[in-house]
Amino acid sequence: MTTSLPSLLLIGGGRMGGAMLAGWREQGCSAAVVVDPAPGAASLAGDGVTVVASVADIPAGFVPEAVVLAVKPQMAAEVLPSYARFAGHAVFISIMAGKTIHAIGAMLGVKAAIVRAMPNTPAAVRQGITVAVSGAHVSDRQKELAQALLTATGACAWVAAEDLLDPVTAISGGGPAYVFLLTELLEQAGLDQGLPPALARQMARQTVIGSAALLAASEEDAADLRIAVTSPKGTTERALAVLRADDGWPKIFREAIQAATDRSRELSA
Repeated sequence: MTTSLPSLLLIGGGRMGGAMLAGWREQGCSAAVVVDPAPGAASLAGDGVTVVASVADIPAGFVPEAVVLAVKPQMAAEVLPSYARFAGHAVFISIMAGKTIHAIGAMLGVKAAIVRAMPNTPAAVRQGITVAVSGAHVSDRQKELAQALLTATGACAWVAAEDLLDPVTAISGGGPAYVFLLTELLEQAGLDQGLPPALARQMARQTVIGSAALLAASEEDAADLRIAVTSPKGTTERALAVLRADDGWPKIFREAIQAATDRSRELSA
């Protein structure tokens, strides 16, 4: 059963913006405008969605309840001031990495209601996780609307402190890349052991897909599921001894997440 969503304005119809729009359509979105000059953006039109090339082309009289900022961060200073006229009515939901609520407010007006959110790419198949934080001027009703929009592509969680979005960016924002890398490494290991390429690819992909499905279906912790797979003195135990060595995955992952978190902080400065 779908629920009707209010009028929406999406700035940027790229991969993430398009994924969010698809989720909103499934939730009953019937009045949305997408601003994106890219020729391919026209394919997003239909079923109550209008696509325009610039802010000047937004239909007269269209007043959105929510404005979703899905442009590249480096374009923010050029693009965002044109939408300041919606401040005072709409809630602005930003998925621009590295742009703080303070920085966005400087472009939209200091009293703009701003939610900053970090989604991840599984949003494209409605299996994403978005973590958000609300600014000082966001009302309870606007936060509820943001929650409805963000859950259209998967789970949504909130944090009270904006600086927590830096480790969020490192873990869930970049997390799909780490899982894809694991899949690549499993496939390559299969090739190294002499498996045919097609079989190595199939095994690597399905192992990751199946393991994720098992994790989703289970109430057990990931650690418990790992232990269940690991027979004493067996092959998996031998492999895990290598992966969990002092210079293995635990150390590497801590360093990797710290590096990504540090970079997120640099971009937010």
